[in-house]
Amino acid sequence: MRAGLPRDPAQWIALALSVAALLACAWLLRRGRSPALARADPAPRLASGAAPGLAIAAALAVVAALISAAYVAVYLRGGPRIIDATSYWLEARAMAAGYLAWPLDEPAASVLGRFLVRSGASAGGAAPGGAALGGVDHVAVIFPPGYPALLSLGFLAGAPLAVGPLLAAALALATYDLAARFAPEDPAAATCAARLRAVPVLAALFSALCAALRYHTADTMSHGLAALCFTVALASARRALDEARAAAASAPRGPFDPAVRAAALAGLAAGWLAATRPPSALALAAALLLVLLPGSAPAGAATGPREGDPAPRLGRLAVALAIGALPGLALLAAHQRAATGAFASSQAAYYAVADGPPGCFRYGFGAGVGCLGEHGDFIRHNLSEGYGFLAAAGTTLRRLKLHLVDALNAEPLALLVVAGAAIALRRPRSRALAVAPLFQIAAYAPFYFDGNYPGGGARFFADVLPIEHALAAMAAVAIAERARASGAAGGAGGGLARLARLARLARRPGAPLAAALVAAALPLAGFAFRAGFDHAALRDREGGLPMFDPAAVARAGVARGLVFVDTDHGFNLGFDPAPGDVAVLRYRGDALDRMAWEARGRPPAYRYGFAIPDGGGLASVSLAPLAFGAAAPPDAVIEGESLWPPRAQRNAWALPEHAGGTCASGGRLLAVHAAASGDAIVRVGLPAPWLRGAGISPRVAIAGDGAGEVRLLVDGALLHVWQVEPTAPSSSTPPSPSTPPSPSAAPLTCAELPAHQLPERAVEIELSIERRRPLTTAAGAAASAPEGPSRAEIDGAEGIFALDAVRISGGNSVDR
Repeated sequence: MRAGLPRDPAQWIALALSVAALLACAWLLRRGRSPALARADPAPRLASGAAPGLAIAAALAVVAALISAAYVAVYLRGGPRIIDATSYWLEARAMAAGYLAWPLDEPAASVLGRFLVRSGASAGGAAPGGAALGGVDHVAVIFPPGYPALLSLGFLAGAPLAVGPLLAAALALATYDLAARFAPEDPAAATCAARLRAVPVLAALFSALCAALRYHTADTMSHGLAALCFTVALASARRALDEARAAAASAPRGPFDPAVRAAALAGLAAGWLAATRPPSALALAAALLLVLLPGSAPAGAATGPREGDPAPRLGRLAVALAIGALPGLALLAAHQRAATGAFASSQAAYYAVADGPPGCFRYGFGAGVGCLGEHGDFIRHNLSEGYGFLAAAGTTLRRLKLHLVDALNAEPLALLVVAGAAIALRRPRSRALAVAPLFQIAAYAPFYFDGNYPGGGARFFADVLPIEHALAAMAAVAIAERARASGAAGGAGGGLARLARLARLARRPGAPLAAALVAAALPLAGFAFRAGFDHAALRDREGGLPMFDPAAVARAGVARGLVFVDTDHGFNLGFDPAPGDVAVLRYRGDALDRMAWEARGRPPAYRYGFAIPDGGGLASVSLAPLAFGAAAPPDAVIEGESLWPPRAQRNAWALPEHAGGTCASGGRLLAVHAAASGDAIVRVGLPAPWLRGAGISPRVAIAGDGAGEVRLLVDGALLHVWQVEPTAPSSSTPPSPSTPPSPSAAPLTCAELPAHQLPERAVEIELSIERRRPLTTAAGAAASAPEGPSRAEIDGAEGIFALDAVRISGGNSVDR
């Protein structure tokens, strides 16, 4: 936890605004001492009616949008920063061009990478040749399409980064509406009416000053839209029920009365949330049931009926809600179909071929949960015994710990949310607000990775931040009213005297506005002394800049050609499925780069450099010409790690791993790991147009018990088999599970296998790499649980078997 005196200019600005708010509060209360001023009542009252309150909320929405826009420039430095955000960026750009999944060009390795799944990929590997023999493979981003669909509108308008600030404004207004729906006026008590009118305005104020929401409505992450959908769905469902109760005693208004329209809007928001963040939709569904079930929210509000009024017809509302959810659900189904070729999870399909152990990415509990490629350090540190109750509790507690700062920018202020939940639980109408965050926590408990990072906070809980702002506003106003009531009833001694003075202050003209200034000062001070440090860490991470900047390419005078980038972030930011004069591709540092250059007509080529200093600091960006030469070299090499992700995996997984200081070519290789039982097979594809008629020679790296075979498949048929034997006998003592073997630590032996000629008419060429497990490990695996190997069995496997490179002799140029 980072905290202390402000260090960042934004933190100092927040502190200055906090102090100014407190000084303005003191001035207003002092000004109210004059009887003449008291009679004139010059200070505006906070939300003394619906129209003024909505006007204040609109002003706060503008403030939220401006702060989010400033966040893009100051903290993001002009573009998406997190790998997930860059993936959403690519997905939205593709959707703006009309693609849910776009055709995969050869060589595939130049346009594939992290969080991209090809429609022909397979976990089981039962169909050699995949989809390519029956048609063209397609590639898609694995994330749900709800947010990219919205972001694509920004691309079509030429301003994708304006979508986030617009979401920020909508969130402030939606938060105001949510608080107004669940904490309405009660005409039975004047003081209660004044108090409850202030709750929506304070909720919108907390939304505008929430640093976590400013990040999630600046970077291209999906949580800002998810929070808006969650909020609109709950508020609209509450409105639908109120309208239905009011209409139950009157004449029918037709099939499209206000209650039905509100229910349809709730359904639309719920369906779009399912297309944006499906687990959050589960939490919303539970909250909606609590709102809509008869008796869950008794009447008594001014907007609802009196006790004894007829019950609303919930059947019509349920039908309208279900119909409203169809567009979002249809979009989700269409994306999954386009990404996988079936109505299956695109994320599960990606991890099935890009990570391991098999079945590591799933929503649930058990051994083998947790992907070692994407989250290896986290898995080994927190999930050494699988994902059971204790591991789930630990993951949830880590999220909650970081989430304490999210709502109001400092951990102590989270007590307002807790107090508001306690208040809401005692009121049937507001009870759904109190339990919705609990539903959100429960919905993400079955997911193993905590997903936390500085600035983004506990991002899986960010979707309910507007609800927490409404709860905090309820608590803040209730505390002020309690102090006022205690002071009015108190005597003249000790603490009661102080409470009496507070009560007199609260009754002065300008007191409501002064209270709002105090409410604003708290999160501002929280950002100055606490949350600002997290956002500064986000700003400075990974070189402190977006990893691809089109402006840098333009400044270098590049108007046409290919730009090769080194990073996943840079590729996602620069690649366009419908490229113009400048196309961005992955730089592999091997023969694949020349193949990609040839396939695109041999245009001018450049390499985009993004160098992060060893000691940290701002990255340097460079653009250098990349020369390939007129004639292809007689011998070329494709690095094994360039062929990740594989085409298919069965009882195995392959990951690019560092092997510096060994015989591995380029200090990296594609290591094949075997699961607990069965044939361990990984299948990678080779660029057939350049290899027809060539001789290929796989180069493998082995150590210890590493052994297996490499099979050459051409158009789905087995053409040749290379056998690879272990270099040393098995060790009787397996390594410690806490320190699994790695290529950089094990003594490697590299062997180039004999060349084999490929036919001239090959359409698809693949290498099937089969890892043979040591007998000691295989015997132990026989007793493993049916749900998968334990973490100790996985990490304790001995030996290394890896594809280091593939040498090509006599390959074709693109002309042939």
